[in-house]
Amino acid sequence: MLWVLASAVVMADSPSPAPAPPDDAAEDRAEIVVTGVFSRDLRDSASPISVMVGPQLERELRPQIGEALARQAGVSASSFGPNASRPILRGLAGERVRVLTDGIGAFDVSNTSADHAVAIDPLLAERIEVLRGPASLRFGSSAIGGVVNVLDRRIPVEVPDAAVAAQARAGLASAAEERSAGANLSLRVASNLVLSGGGSLTDTSDLRVGGPLLSVPLRTQARASGDPDIRALADLKDRLPNSGSRTRTANLGAAIIEDGGDLGLAVTRYESTYGLPIRFALTPGAEQEEVSIDGEQWRADLRGSLALGGGWLERLSLRAGYADYSHVEREADGEVGTLFANEGVEARTELKQRKRGGWQGVSGAQYFSRDFLAVGAEAFVPPNVTEQFGLFTLQELELGPVRLEAGGRIERTSIVSEEAGYDRDFTARSVAGGAFVAALPGLKLGVNLSSTARAPSAEELLADGPHVGTQSYEIGNPDFDIERARGVELVARLSGRGWRVDAAAYRTRLSGYIYEYQTGAIIDDLPVFQFAQGDATYRGFELEGQATLVDGPIGLTVDALLDAVEATIDDFGAAPRIPPLRFGGGIEARSDVWGARLETERTARQRRTTGFETPTPGFTLVNLSADWKPWASRDLRVTLAASNLFDVEARRHASFLKDYAPLAGRDIRLGLNARF
Repeated sequence: MLWVLASAVVMADSPSPAPAPPDDAAEDRAEIVVTGVFSRDLRDSASPISVMVGPQLERELRPQIGEALARQAGVSASSFGPNASRPILRGLAGERVRVLTDGIGAFDVSNTSADHAVAIDPLLAERIEVLRGPASLRFGSSAIGGVVNVLDRRIPVEVPDAAVAAQARAGLASAAEERSAGANLSLRVASNLVLSGGGSLTDTSDLRVGGPLLSVPLRTQARASGDPDIRALADLKDRLPNSGSRTRTANLGAAIIEDGGDLGLAVTRYESTYGLPIRFALTPGAEQEEVSIDGEQWRADLRGSLALGGGWLERLSLRAGYADYSHVEREADGEVGTLFANEGVEARTELKQRKRGGWQGVSGAQYFSRDFLAVGAEAFVPPNVTEQFGLFTLQELELGPVRLEAGGRIERTSIVSEEAGYDRDFTARSVAGGAFVAALPGLKLGVNLSSTARAPSAEELLADGPHVGTQSYEIGNPDFDIERARGVELVARLSGRGWRVDAAAYRTRLSGYIYEYQTGAIIDDLPVFQFAQGDATYRGFELEGQATLVDGPIGLTVDALLDAVEATIDDFGAAPRIPPLRFGGGIEARSDVWGARLETERTARQRRTTGFETPTPGFTLVNLSADWKPWASRDLRVTLAASNLFDVEARRHASFLKDYAPLAGRDIRLGLNARF
């Protein structure tokens, strides 16, 4: 399990900055994990890892990182409308999934509530990597579900061959009338000094959806109403009201890059304004909120490393970030309802051991601080400060065809709220180990065992109040204890000439599992959502395969995917908002200058629900895409993609808004990516 940690952790604090290759080389390296101290082929890692780069990244890019990743194995999205969507990994979300940019957290408040957007713009991403399972523990106890890392060039990672190097991306999309553009420029001002700058912009209108806005149960309820205005809601379709957005980013960076070490920094400005889809009131006289969010962030990032000579220790690395984030939630008349602010610091330093024989490893320390403030009539969490300090080590030993892994982490968390008179400390201890063996030619087998722990978040402990964005009254519990997870994962990788199959099955038993459910009570005309703690079991599998049908100047491949997760809470039943079974596949033709792909994805009906959840119908999406490089000597790619080709009604069970806000209908996207 931990060899994914040890096999996949160069994030932005890699020991030596790896040059970002041109597109062709990027495609060749798509199978190489760079989110790791020990960079290696992802099929040599024990836990499933997804890498998005090259043509796949171009056709999947969306304004929110959750939607961009939703077609990866074991990944779904929270989908609170098109403008707020976090990844869900193996059914785990929120506090159990870390979303990083270049190895450091986003410093936003997206973990506080599903309606809060992630303050990362994927538009300038060079590649996106997803680590699932406990192997991602290196990045903090809150990453027990997994890690999503968006790698970019805000801090330069190489000295360009030419005096000037640039990357640009632009796109148009029909469903939300999306217009986007972004660029990053690198200047070589000395043999070892690089300056960089860039920015991006994205504008969208109200999203056009497939089918009616309201789900079948709500349409039935609306048609049964005696109020003609409510009955009319059953016929709403086409556009999703109040779902437009506007996002702007800008960044400046510099780096000194030498063989013996490197030091780089970047400053980034992020601004975003977006609407939250309306929850239509189906009860006469009930209030219907139309909320928009205005967010902004300043952040600074630092990365450095130093070669330590020829002794036992090879390299010292440092990655740090600071950010000041805030957003206001506005009602339809423009009045500010609530201000959310978050000032954060995160730093991680590591010592990498030089490989001796078959033994190598890395040890380090990580510090995290979060000063959270919510002000207004609907500030459902009191001001609080969270501090974490962790120590970790990851070790690897190769014995012929067998690779053994072991790792551990101890983390101290302090949560203080002077306003609430709250002051508690938590100590979380985690250990993990595993073995990976090349059993036969073309067959690799692995087993991972883990015992991990995380402290409850301030939101889970201290929430008590109305939240206009989610139209709910949220209540936490200040007496929650540490959440612990014990897991086992079995992995098999088979391959032959022109084909491969990757399979993983896992089971995780959580004690003190923290979850949020709707109680049925009403406070301040809002449904009450209560945090509770109990024991739970998550189990599931992921299966992926690919085969080459034609290997020549024009290659033809087919691929397939199947994943499922089931989660049950003792004495409660099914865990809330768990994604259902999903399967799909595609056929792709590719030459040196063009590619074309046809794919289909079937999401099954979800019948396993909690008391106030409704079942979610299954749906099938058909997508078609093509890309073209018009000049072999220039790094330019044009992409045309049609998603949800047959304009079907699709709803994600994991979404709080699934009964009010379907996914996008037919969406035709035109993209341009250039590097020069």
